[in-house]
Amino acid sequence: MAGRIRDEDVKAVRDASAIADVIGEHIQLRSAGGGNLKGLCPFHDEKSPSFNVTPARGLWHCFGCGEGGDVITFLTKLEHLSFNEAVEQLAKRARIELRYAEGGYTKRTETSERARLLEAHSVAAEYYREQLTTPAAKHGREFLNSRGFDAAALERFGVGYAPGGWDALVRHLRGRGFTDKELLVGGLASEGRRGPIDRFRDRLAWPIADIGGEVIGFGARRLSEDKDSPKYLNTPETPLYKKSSVLYGLDLARKELGKQQRAVVVEGYTDVMACHLAGETTAIATCGTAFGEEHIKILRRLLADRNQYLGCEVVFTFDGDSAGQKAALRAFMEDQRWVTQTFVAVQPDGMDPCDLRIARGDAAVRDLVSSRIPLFEFAIRARLSEHNLDTPEGRVRALRAAAPIVAAIHDPALRPEYARRLAGWLGFDDVPLVLAEVRRATPNARRNIPGQTRGASSAPASSSVTAASHTASQGPPAASAATAGAASPSAGNALPTGPASRRQREALKLALQYPKLAGATFDGLGPEEFTAPAYAAVHAAISAAGGASGAADPVQWLSTVSAAAADDSVRSLINRLAVEPLMLRENAKGGQSVDARYATELVTRIWIDAVELRRAETLSRLRRLDPVAQPEDYQKLSVELNELNMFRAQLFSSLD
Repeated sequence: MAGRIRDEDVKAVRDASAIADVIGEHIQLRSAGGGNLKGLCPFHDEKSPSFNVTPARGLWHCFGCGEGGDVITFLTKLEHLSFNEAVEQLAKRARIELRYAEGGYTKRTETSERARLLEAHSVAAEYYREQLTTPAAKHGREFLNSRGFDAAALERFGVGYAPGGWDALVRHLRGRGFTDKELLVGGLASEGRRGPIDRFRDRLAWPIADIGGEVIGFGARRLSEDKDSPKYLNTPETPLYKKSSVLYGLDLARKELGKQQRAVVVEGYTDVMACHLAGETTAIATCGTAFGEEHIKILRRLLADRNQYLGCEVVFTFDGDSAGQKAALRAFMEDQRWVTQTFVAVQPDGMDPCDLRIARGDAAVRDLVSSRIPLFEFAIRARLSEHNLDTPEGRVRALRAAAPIVAAIHDPALRPEYARRLAGWLGFDDVPLVLAEVRRATPNARRNIPGQTRGASSAPASSSVTAASHTASQGPPAASAATAGAASPSAGNALPTGPASRRQREALKLALQYPKLAGATFDGLGPEEFTAPAYAAVHAAISAAGGASGAADPVQWLSTVSAAAADDSVRSLINRLAVEPLMLRENAKGGQSVDARYATELVTRIWIDAVELRRAETLSRLRRLDPVAQPEDYQKLSVELNELNMFRAQLFSSLD
């Protein structure tokens, strides 16, 4: 064992390790004012950030759970390291050579077990990469080439080849000074009849790194036709590798996750490669296990998943088969752990990102991700697809099967919105009937979803969701009367709080508080986009006052809008919206600002909400038609649906 690290070396490591940079590799930090930073705490589950970092003092503290300390303490707690191991990790990062003292004498440099295991994995990764260039790996190179990966791609992702012999890697690592015990503990070797043997043999090997880029394990694909051997084999649980918290590609995607506020979760190593090469550089994958709670916690910290108004996105893209649908429902069961909504993107013909890139190129992969639909929607529609919706009996059974899923949505404000969508997908005019069925299913709803457990997973998908038609030049489509509601415009009605309604509220606040900024962008919204009667009434008052683009004096503007209101309840809501703070995202400098980009993005997302509603209605009508008996109507709706899908894709594209 290594001795005590000299005090002066510990100080040098601490001084050389900027606490904001080290913690920033694990958590998305934002400005908290006064030179401080904040983020989501990695030591307890929270929805709003209470984890604070003070770079000037080199300290961190969480006001939620009470944990705190310096940069060394952070690593010991986060990665369950000893003091020496944390200092050694930081020393390696800062390129500082440590000295160990014992009994007052300088001892030769030694390293901890963790450092030794990391070094062994680094040597193994280098060895596998070298082996991929040998004649014995020809079939491996041919497989990778057939999947669309050239030499540059293989170098970028560090793909290697584990030779087919019994102990090729074992002998190589022994020659580099590693012990049999280290190889067994690290999962690089297994115990054979005559000693350690290579865990991976005649397989392609993908290095799996931690968030800092250190290789901690491997994922390996079988190249032989041996059906008794698993197609994919991963590193077992080791002191370095915990499969419940490992994500392949996280080290490559880490910086982009915070920038793009989006994560794309795929199924396999080649899918991650395909996405990154196609420009979707936030792609990650689990390693032989379901997408679970620990994975969610990691992504939430890196995405700063805390703003439910204009926040981040998590897009699952998986096969659209029955197994994929089950995975989607399992992911749905864990959705309450996110602040923002999760999405599903599935290629209609079932191709995964890697296959899609081979067949149709990089743009098709990007289009797949941009075609994402809400996970709630996919989960409901997956259940509907199990029933015959062409008969009254089938639609009633589908309603009873899907109602528990709607009832299981953790945000109570979203349930009525998805109940109304469910009515549209089923072709029911009686929305109250659907709402009543959802209310009946609400108690213990999550336990009433057939085949579900509390585990988490990834999502798949197979169907489009909803439909409608409009071109980019025409603007967004109108919402249906059923969705918009037929209630009185009185602001006294209960206000919905789902994501779409919150965006509508934000747009009204923007038009009232910053009319010149909202301007023509806001005025492009029609009354149909405001689905809550109270919000529609405020929009009507703004329009009657000449629209945001016609506002001259900001003070007089509010008076003019209030005078145009239908009644006192609408005026009261206008006054409230005029002083309510906007839900702003922090900019790159750590501040908050209202600009044209904010207004454009907000309005675009409202248009997307409207498109989603129309798509739902159109697809529901399309499913009611017989393409043989009603070819003209079917063709007309198909064209309408295609136009809506294209317009929807354009809207999403404009957000990039």
